[in-house]
Amino acid sequence: AAASSNAAAGAPDRGHGMSHVTPHVRGAGLGLRRALMGPLADQAPGQREGDIGFLEVAPENWMDIGGRLGRQFRAFTERFPFVTHGLSLSIGSPAALDEAFVHRLKRFLDTHGIADYTEHLTWCSDDAHLYDLMPVPFTEAAVQYVADRVQRVQDILQRRIALENASYYAPLATELSELEFITAVIDRADCDLLLDVNNVIVNSINHRYDATAFIDALPGDRVRYLHVAGHYHEAEDLRVDTHGSDVSDPVWALLSHTYARLGPVPTLLERDFNIPPLDALRGELGEIHRRQQAADGAAALRA
Repeated sequence: AAASSNAAAGAPDRGHGMSHVTPHVRGAGLGLRRALMGPLADQAPGQREGDIGFLEVAPENWMDIGGRLGRQFRAFTERFPFVTHGLSLSIGSPAALDEAFVHRLKRFLDTHGIADYTEHLTWCSDDAHLYDLMPVPFTEAAVQYVADRVQRVQDILQRRIALENASYYAPLATELSELEFITAVIDRADCDLLLDVNNVIVNSINHRYDATAFIDALPGDRVRYLHVAGHYHEAEDLRVDTHGSDVSDPVWALLSHTYARLGPVPTLLERDFNIPPLDALRGELGEIHRRQQAADGAAALRA
């Protein structure tokens, strides 16, 4: 069965107030894709409307890259603040944790001076990689299993990590609601949350719950940063998380609500394919900046 229409029911009441996480980045960020390396080659980070405040990469795409591309990537990490968003940790996998990978990851993060590592609250491998992000069963046993693995990863990395609320289309088990499961994992693992606002919209439509109530009930004090992206409108009751189109109006509206609750948390624009010219991406980054500034102004009036 899909999550209840009252998404917040049964979850701990710890969702109120600003994020208490001290971010290592600020402003609006952009996912660094190889198609963007040329247009961004002479760019510098900034905090004005439309500027790129930080960049995000999947570390797996760069950990073993040398030569010309490796040198180009190093030039970016020397110039821009960076965060990383992993693809293959497979934190919920039934297979043993790949500690050799985590040690390699630590060396990569240390080499490039990157503090932030985030991953999906999913699994993607058993004896081999599945090349898709599968939902973890929403059960008490899975909470403890994932939390233990997160703690081991944090011990190796010597960093507090953040897990992302993932999009999913068919839950594997619903002993807990999606909200209860996320909250329990974040609490028991003592890690942070990468809050994907687009995924909340996608899941709220596909599983019929209230997106605003879901945001309000999440552990807001643990939010590290935010993701926004586009999705595909398959049907009135079905959205597909694609990162291949412009951010939709419902996602923008929920982002503003999230800022009103958490403050202007750093926010990353994801675009994985159908990548438009850099000026178009700057337009969406400008929209993020404007909504962050509006939240700052509203907070100042309340103070």
